[in-house]
Amino acid sequence: MVYFDNAATTKPDEECIKRAEKYLYSDFYNPSALYAEGYNINLELREARKNILSAVADAEKFELVFTSCGTEADNTAIFGGGRRGNVVTTAGEHSAVFAAVNELKQRGLEVRFANLNPDGSVNLEHLLSLVDGKTSLVSVIHVNNETGAVNDIAAIASKVKATNAYALFHSDGVQAFGKIPFKLTGNIDMYSISAHKIGGIKGCGALIKRKNLVIKPHIFGGGQEKGLRSGTENVFGIKIFEFAAAKRRAAIEENYEKVSKIKAAFLGGLDGGLFTVISGENSSPYIACVAAEGVRGETVLHEADDRGLIIGTGSACSSNEKKRFSRTILACGIGESLADGVLRISFSPENSVEEAQTAAKLLNEIVGNRKRIMA
Repeated sequence: MVYFDNAATTKPDEECIKRAEKYLYSDFYNPSALYAEGYNINLELREARKNILSAVADAEKFELVFTSCGTEADNTAIFGGGRRGNVVTTAGEHSAVFAAVNELKQRGLEVRFANLNPDGSVNLEHLLSLVDGKTSLVSVIHVNNETGAVNDIAAIASKVKATNAYALFHSDGVQAFGKIPFKLTGNIDMYSISAHKIGGIKGCGALIKRKNLVIKPHIFGGGQEKGLRSGTENVFGIKIFEFAAAKRRAAIEENYEKVSKIKAAFLGGLDGGLFTVISGENSSPYIACVAAEGVRGETVLHEADDRGLIIGTGSACSSNEKKRFSRTILACGIGESLADGVLRISFSPENSVEEAQTAAKLLNEIVGNRKRIMA
């Protein structure tokens, strides 16, 4: 089997799981408990928080709040930051942001959506035209989860602040963290990350926020995470997240180069007469978005699966929406005929060039056969 749906989830890192096993079996104590064992687990959480944060941010300027996933981190940022006036975001956001801002719209806030460029990146000129003195929050995805387009969020945040210094800036960094070399700048107020995209396990994420930023929680209870996210912390998942983040951080440049070669091998092996490449040059090496006109992507996905190749057709988190066409792909200006044949192939450092070549050959065969049948 060849697994190329790593943007949906990665295989948990066995080494990291083994290191964290003790927090499941022996050091299982509640970190909020007053006895010594609980206090020691609390210290472990502090260590994990510091180590994960250090991968992308200065601990003197930012802090990290553990959540159950990237979606919760996004929701915390959106509902915590978008509390008045208008909220500006892009037409290519992950459903965790897109659905959350539409909920704000239902609550009476004005929501403005910036157009996309053909590769899925935000049209900066249009985005900035939407920001005004009443804008409370701007949210721009770092790496588009469907096309892989990379937004220069440091530059975008700087331009947003120049327009409205009081507007908060948030970015969904789920597809960037541990993959794209990057450090948060002072103009970025909030940044969402997730464990299972980098070899951690599902059920663990985090929101990184500027230290002096005050936001209201939307989960209430025992006051964990400094009152910003109540609920007993998932220590086992958090420690795996810590170990996986450290592993990715240590090899981020090496992995970037390796995965770039894998993506190049895949795209180079595709038949240009059968496929259109949607991902642009300024895209993450971890994601390739292609489309076959006249052939439904979902059909190709299932046949590929039957033959030992696992791929995606877009965001796995949007599959429950039961919509035939991806709103992000349509927002790139792609017509429905081509949008119907979109495939997302996403890589990890555990993949190989040989697997990429095999995948390209198989997809050429599947799509070629279907086109001949329909001819």
